[in-house]
Amino acid sequence: MKNYFTVFINGEPFNCDSSMSLSDILRYLDININNVIIEYNNDILNKIQFNSLSLKPKDSIEIITIVGGG
Repeated sequence: MKNYFTVFINGEPFNCDSSMSLSDILRYLDININNVIIEYNNDILNKIQFNSLSLKPKDSIEIITIVGGG
C-alpha cells in the first residue's frame, strides 16, 4: 500500500508518495532543475541535495525560476 502525504509547493498543497525525492517531484512537475533555485523550509538547497532529500508532511518548497534576459 502506498503512503501519501501533503507538502506545500509555492504555497499550494501537493500530495506526493512518501518514496518520492525532491528530484522526482520536480520531474513530475516538468521543471528543469538547471533553471531553478529551490528553497526548502526556508533554506536554499544545492542541486546535489535534490535526490537525497527526504520530504516530510507539511514541508514547504518554494520553486524560484531563473529567467535570463538581455
